[in-house]
Amino acid sequence: MLPINQKIFKAYDIRGIYGEDFDNELAYRLGLAFIELRKADSDYINGQTFNIAVGRDMRISSPLLKENLIRGLQDGGANVLDLGLVATPTFYFAVGKNNCNGGIMISASHNPKQWNGFKLVRSKGVPISGETGINILKDKILENKFIPAKIRGQVTLQENSLEEEIAYTLKRADINKIKALKIVADAANGMGATYLKKIFEYLPTTLIPLNFDLDGSFPAHEADPLKEENLEQLKKMIISHQADLGIATDGDGDRIFFVDNQGKTINPAIVRGLLAKLFLKEKPGAKIGYDVRPGKITADLITNNGGQAIITRVGHSLIKEQMLKEDIYFAGESSGHFYLNTELGCFEYPSIMILKLLAQFSETSLPAANYVSDYQKYFASGEINRTVNNKDEVLKKIETQFSDGDINKLDGVSVSYPDFWFNVRASNTEDIVRLNLEAINPEIMKTKTEEILKLMV
Repeated sequence: MLPINQKIFKAYDIRGIYGEDFDNELAYRLGLAFIELRKADSDYINGQTFNIAVGRDMRISSPLLKENLIRGLQDGGANVLDLGLVATPTFYFAVGKNNCNGGIMISASHNPKQWNGFKLVRSKGVPISGETGINILKDKILENKFIPAKIRGQVTLQENSLEEEIAYTLKRADINKIKALKIVADAANGMGATYLKKIFEYLPTTLIPLNFDLDGSFPAHEADPLKEENLEQLKKMIISHQADLGIATDGDGDRIFFVDNQGKTINPAIVRGLLAKLFLKEKPGAKIGYDVRPGKITADLITNNGGQAIITRVGHSLIKEQMLKEDIYFAGESSGHFYLNTELGCFEYPSIMILKLLAQFSETSLPAANYVSDYQKYFASGEINRTVNNKDEVLKKIETQFSDGDINKLDGVSVSYPDFWFNVRASNTEDIVRLNLEAINPEIMKTKTEEILKLMV
C-alpha cells in the first residue's frame, strides 16, 4: 500500500489525493477503525452488532474505496447498509431515518477530480470531527493492529433513500405557495443533480438543468460555487433564458448557492437571514446560528424576527456539534451550508431550503434582485487569504492592535466596532490566515481591510 499522508486527517473529515496521499488500503483500515471507535463510545452495548450506512459520490475512485471500506466494516463485525450513489445530505438523512449506529460518506466535496475522502458520523448523523474521533481513527489506522470480528457482518442494499428524503422534504414546506417560476440549476456534474431533479418533479416551476450528468471528472467546471468563476455559466443561462432564479450546488450536494434574475450571486448571509426568518415562523423565539465570518444582516434578521442569534465556529462538524449541544434549530454558514436540527438528526437539508425560498420568492411580485436589494445594507471584503510565517503571532498582533473593540475569540479573533467588524482565523492545515470584514460603507470597508492586511504578514 501507499504510505499514508497524515495531513489527510483534517478537522472536519478525512480528505486527500487518491493514489498519492492514500489508497484503497486506507479505506479498509478505516472500516475496521471506525468499529473500534464506536465500540469505545458510551452508547455501545456489549455484544451489539452495529448497523453502519455507507454512501458514495460519483468520483472515479469512489466505487473501489466503497468496496474496501465495506469490507473493513464487515471484517469489524458490522452490518452495512449500502446506500449506493447518493448526495451527502441524502446520506445523513438515511443514517437518521434507518436508525443506523453511524455512517461513512465517500466524497471529497468540491475538491478537484484527483481528490477523495470520507465524512464520518455517529447515530443520527452526529458528526465526527478531529476533536471527537478523527484523530483517534488516525492513530488506529497508522498502528494497524486490528483483530477482525469472529462473525463477519452482512451487507444490505438500499436504493430508495432519495425518495424517502424527498417525501420528508415535501412535508416540511408548503409547495402550493410556489408559483410557476423559471429556475436554472447548475449541479456541476455533482451529486446535487440527484435531489434537484427529483424535487422539481413536484413543483409547477420550469427547471432548466445545467451540468446534471454525474461525472467525477467535472468536465464543465470545478464543483465549488463559492468561487464566482464557477457560476459564470449559470449566470449567462439565467440572463439568456430570462429566468427568475438560479441555483448552484457543490460536488457532493451539501452546499447550495442562489443567483438572482440579474445574474448576481445572492449573498449567503442574506439567504441565511431570510431562511432564519422563515424558520422562526415555525419555531418562534428559537436559537438560530451563524458562523463568525461577518454577515451582520443575518443577525439583524434573527433579532428583528424574535429569534436568539447564536455565533458558531466555522466548519460543518463543529457547527452541528454546537447546534446539538445548545439546541439551535437552524444555522447557516457563509460557505453555503444550511443546517436544520430535526428528530432525524442535525445536518444539511438543501431541498427544504430550496422549497422555503421558492415559496418566499413566490409571495412577492418583485423580481429576486429587487427583493433582496433591501437587505444589501453592508459592504464586505470577501474572504482574503494570506500566507504567514507564524499564525499565532498574527492573531495576537491583530488582537493587540484592535484591543479597544468588542473582541470574541470563539474561532480566531473577531472584533466589532459600530461602523465595521471582522474576523481573522487561522487555517487548520496550512500557514494561512483568513480575513473577512464588513462595514457600513465601501470606504470604511476598503480602508480597514487594507489596515488589517498590513498586519497579516
